[in-house]
Amino acid sequence: PDYYSQKKTLPNLKKTHPWYKEIHSQVLQDVVKRVKLAFDRLIKGDSSGRRSGRPRFKKLHRYRTFTYPQMKEGCLKYNLINLPKIGKIKVVLHRPIPNGFKIKTASITKKCDGYYLVLSLEDKSVPEVKPDLNPDSIVGIDVGLKEFLTTSKGETIEIPQYYRKSQKRLKVIQKRVSRRVLGGSNRLKAIKQLGRQHKKVADKRKDFHFKTANYLLSKYDVIAHEKLNVKGLAKSRLAKSVLDAGWSSFLTILASKALNAGLLAIPVSAQNTSQNCSNCGKKVSKKLHVRWHDCPHCGCSLDRDHNAAINIKNRAEGQSVLKAQRLLRNARIGWEAYTEPVRSV
Repeated sequence: PDYYSQKKTLPNLKKTHPWYKEIHSQVLQDVVKRVKLAFDRLIKGDSSGRRSGRPRFKKLHRYRTFTYPQMKEGCLKYNLINLPKIGKIKVVLHRPIPNGFKIKTASITKKCDGYYLVLSLEDKSVPEVKPDLNPDSIVGIDVGLKEFLTTSKGETIEIPQYYRKSQKRLKVIQKRVSRRVLGGSNRLKAIKQLGRQHKKVADKRKDFHFKTANYLLSKYDVIAHEKLNVKGLAKSRLAKSVLDAGWSSFLTILASKALNAGLLAIPVSAQNTSQNCSNCGKKVSKKLHVRWHDCPHCGCSLDRDHNAAINIKNRAEGQSVLKAQRLLRNARIGWEAYTEPVRSV
């Protein structure tokens, strides 16, 4: 059955399942839409062609997020939001709604430490962000496990290791869960406590990723990084450290923030970035434990990650998208510098 035929069955479902009447009609329609999208990802795949797993049926208490696709104007006043079929609920806004913006959708998510409200806003008068960057303000970054990242300028950012630092605490709470009676209220309390601790680790990591991305984008207009196979690396013996670093999440945040700021994050091939010499281009094979690059061909000597970051930057500089931006910038600067000659009468 397709999306529209399933939507038509909703009125009959309310007769057979009376508690469906307590749910707003548009929320139910959004659930049907999510089912359609989940099966589309299974059959057709996403934009890159990768297919997701088969959607699993969720019980009543396992469905953690629901969405209102349309919100009425004036639904949010001060610290109260009026949700259809629920009523007015007190909210803590982490920032005020900008003037001129309208609330389009509202999503409510249940997490281990409470309920979260996500609002999507729209203001048609806001112009679309167009790339306005200096192609020469470019840096290459190499993410790693010794340092979180090393730039082509030689700058390093320390890896925080939030999960490893919290392992002792997590181990204590996990033991507490295991020792509680299955199905008991004390076990449920311990599970919630464990969830809160895991969320605290995830929140710290996410905050670090956002701050690091903001720091890089405040200094450079173009950031080049490796196109990593994080899923493959997560199956290696370094899995715990790789997942603790959260490279995939960081690169996604970096690309999103760059797009919003009219800047550029360029992924390049990761092949031999650590092996090739950044000075002469010759391949200098080295194992993972060798942390220093010494080239026997040209005498170049520098940190392995610094060498890789320079190679990443050099690969990005040769890409057509950056060449096009450089041509556009040069043409714009040339036009602004041009002054029409004074004609003699």
